[in-house]
Amino acid sequence: MKGKEWYQADDVAKEYDSKRFSRGGRLIDSREKRAVVDAVGPVEDRDVLEIACGTGRFTVMLAERGANIVGLDISNAMLAQGREKARRAGVADHIEFLRGDAARLPFPDDHFDAVFAMRFFHLADTPAKFMAEMARVSKDIVFFDTFNGRSTRVAYNWLLPMGSHLYSRSQVDRLLEDAGLRLEADEHDFLLPYGFYRKIPNGIAQGFRDLDTSIGSTAVGDALASVSYWTATVKGDNRR
Repeated sequence: MKGKEWYQADDVAKEYDSKRFSRGGRLIDSREKRAVVDAVGPVEDRDVLEIACGTGRFTVMLAERGANIVGLDISNAMLAQGREKARRAGVADHIEFLRGDAARLPFPDDHFDAVFAMRFFHLADTPAKFMAEMARVSKDIVFFDTFNGRSTRVAYNWLLPMGSHLYSRSQVDRLLEDAGLRLEADEHDFLLPYGFYRKIPNGIAQGFRDLDTSIGSTAVGDALASVSYWTATVKGDNRR
């Protein structure tokens, strides 16, 4: 089963958070949330769009921080989980969950203060079109992550061929340039495989995470990083 079909399955949505972000996976969850917060910045009373919001991990987090946020996803099952999560957190009035196509966003130009997508571009079949749409509806910030083509993810793709796309720095640069975006910041995170973290308790996983972090602070770690986080802004001469 390819990644997009797997992602939309009802049984996957029901167990997505508990399987991926329990035990040692909580370290990955906290790292990703910190990356989003650092990139998007203060969000109180700001309009934010999350592409491929899934079960609302980030959507709900930003709503709790005061954002007016829209979460868009292709999976009805994932959106149902997100709505329930927002209801339990008491922030349903700050979130609108929509089913939609990231290649044809149903919003006018310059509609959001920030647009972001996490764990999305490795499944993107038309990344340039998706990036152009994110840039079109953002007044300012566009934030996303990619998996690195020189990382251990290469072995993962070979063992579990779900159609994941791995990116080089030059490919990311081209996506940004073609979408009229300027790169403002990038971070590169050396990670042991996600599946490894999910198999071990959080207390044990912390030691390995410390090792990942120390490797990631080196030039070698940057070059072989599993995950890269990219913060871009709309170029002044491309504002509509």
